[in-house]
Amino acid sequence: MIVQMNRGDERSRTTAVVNCPHIMITTSPGVTMRLFILMFVLVYGSTHLYFFLKVKAAFSPSFLTSAMLSVFLLLMVIAPVFIRFLENHEFEVTARIVAYIGYLWMGFLFLCFSASIAIDIYHVMIRGMGFVIKRDVLAFLPSQRTALLLSLAWGITTTAYGFIEALNVRTERVVIETAKVPASVGKITIAQISDVHLGLIIRSERLKRIIAEIDKASPDILVSTGDLVDGQINRMVGIAELLQNVHPRLGKFAVIGNHEVYAGLDQALDFIQRAGFRILRNEIDTVGGIIQVAGVDDPVIERITHTGVPSEQALLTGHTADGFTLLLKHRPVIDPESIGRFDLQLSGHVHKGQIFPFNFLTRLSFPIETGLTEYPQNSRIYVSRGTGTWGPPIRFLAPPEVTIIELRHTDSGG
Repeated sequence: MIVQMNRGDERSRTTAVVNCPHIMITTSPGVTMRLFILMFVLVYGSTHLYFFLKVKAAFSPSFLTSAMLSVFLLLMVIAPVFIRFLENHEFEVTARIVAYIGYLWMGFLFLCFSASIAIDIYHVMIRGMGFVIKRDVLAFLPSQRTALLLSLAWGITTTAYGFIEALNVRTERVVIETAKVPASVGKITIAQISDVHLGLIIRSERLKRIIAEIDKASPDILVSTGDLVDGQINRMVGIAELLQNVHPRLGKFAVIGNHEVYAGLDQALDFIQRAGFRILRNEIDTVGGIIQVAGVDDPVIERITHTGVPSEQALLTGHTADGFTLLLKHRPVIDPESIGRFDLQLSGHVHKGQIFPFNFLTRLSFPIETGLTEYPQNSRIYVSRGTGTWGPPIRFLAPPEVTIIELRHTDSGG
C-alpha cells in the first residue's frame, strides 16, 4: 500500500520508508523537513525539561528565577531553528553569534546530561543493592544538589577542553604496502579531509590550520570525503580560494556528503569546484596512469531527489584489475558486493561521535570503527574522525584529523 501526501508538483516528492511491512509513505521535502524539526524540538526540548527539573529539585529557585531560567532554556531549544532563519535572511553576523552561543550550550547540555544520567544510574544501582542486602545505603548517595553540581562541573570542564581540542587538528598517518603501486613510483601520498563543515563556525581561520597540515605532507593527491560545506555558504567570500591554492601534483578529488545537499546542492557543487576539486559523482578516474579514484554520491541525494543512482558494484566492475583503486564514499558502509573490487575506501561522516559518549550512539548505525579496518581480498576501509565540527564547536575524546595515507610499493601483497 502506498500512501501519498503531496505538496507541489511531482518533482517535489520524496519517499520516506516507515519501518512497517508493505507500507511506504511518500512525502514532500517540506513535510519531511517539518517532521524532522518537530522531532528535534521534542527530543531537545525534553533534555532541557530534564535539566530544568534537576535545577528545581536541587535549589528550589524562586518563581522569578524559575521563569527566567525557563525563558533561557526555551530560547536555547529554538536557537538552531533561529540560526537557520537568520542565515536565510542574510543576517550573517548575528547568525554567527547566536550559533556560537546556541551550539556551545548544546554541547555543554549534552555533556551535563550524560553525567547526570550516569549519576541517576548510580542512584538506582545503589538503592537496588540496598534493597537486596536489606541495608540503609543513603550515606553512599549524593544529594540532589551535589549531583547537579557534579554534573555542571563536568559539563563546564569538558566543554572548555572540547573547545580547545576542536581547534587542534592532528595528523594521522597510515602506511599501506601494495604491489599495485609500481616500483618505479615507489610511493603515493594521499591527504584526506572529511567533514570540515565550512559555514558559520568553521571559517578561514580554521581552514588555514587544516591547509597547513596538508602542506606539511606535500601529498600527491588531496581528497575530500564529503561534508566539506555546511548550511548557507553563499556568503563565504575568499574561502574556496584558500583551498584553490593547494596544488597536489596528481590532483584533488571530492565526493558529496549529506550536508552538501542540506546546504543546497547547486551552490555546494559550485563552491567545491571553485576550490579546485574534481567532483566524482558515481564516476571513476584514472590518475597519472597509476591509481584509479572512484567516488559515489551520498544516499541522501537519492532520498531527497527521489532519483536513482548507478550501483557501486557497476561502477567498480569495469576498472583495471592491476591498478590500485581508491573508493571515496562519505558514509562508512561497506557494500559486500564491492569487496575485492576496491583496495582502499576512504570515508567519514561519523566524527567518532564528536563528543563522548555520543560515539556509542553513532556505533549503533555505523559499527565500523574509526581508523583502518581490513577486509578479505585485500580491501580496506579508513574512517576519518573528521576535520571540523558539526553543531557544537567542540570535540571530546574525538580530536579532528587530517589523514595522510602512504601507498608504498611492495613486491608481494595487495
